[in-house]
Amino acid sequence: MSYYSPSIEKLIEAFEKLPSIGNKTAARLAFYILNSSNEETNEFVEAILNAKKNLKYCSVCYNISDTDPCTICSNSGRDKSLICVVEDVKDVVAMEKTHEFKGVYHVLHGSISPMNGIGPDDIKIKELLARLMEGNVKEVILATNPRVEGEATAIYLSKLIKPLGVTVTRIAHGIPVGGDLEYTDEVTLSKALEGRREI
Repeated sequence: MSYYSPSIEKLIEAFEKLPSIGNKTAARLAFYILNSSNEETNEFVEAILNAKKNLKYCSVCYNISDTDPCTICSNSGRDKSLICVVEDVKDVVAMEKTHEFKGVYHVLHGSISPMNGIGPDDIKIKELLARLMEGNVKEVILATNPRVEGEATAIYLSKLIKPLGVTVTRIAHGIPVGGDLEYTDEVTLSKALEGRREI
């Protein structure tokens, strides 16, 4: 039995669909929105709608961007011969915060995870190999998360890329095993980049 009116209940349920949001937090967010001015609520709704409408995947690296190609891929100052492979868009942001990496990225949008039904064809591996076939890339840095799935993905990619004559390196494990790049501080990420090794 719900103690809230149907409209409030529906709003709470909508917030509960967000990751890591339980019922109590969803209720707090719902009442925050209800207590906001119409102007603030409209700005919030408009920000969501604009993001959904304007954001797209970069056709080169598969980062999310307002432009295609994204600002990183279209930046002539970036070293296009150096590609850092990450699992998620948030990992690009984490790497950029270090101000250490001057190459470009490739976002896989996941990692190989047979337990979850995710195989090599379910992430952007074919697209990465197509970029490498162009022959301009000298090094690929595998910056997948140091979990079982991330390690399996890195090993799989290494076996595919090495025969192409491209150097394959893995970021050093200054990042705790089981951690995520997006929650790792800039110093640790910088050290991990400096200490990368060939695999």
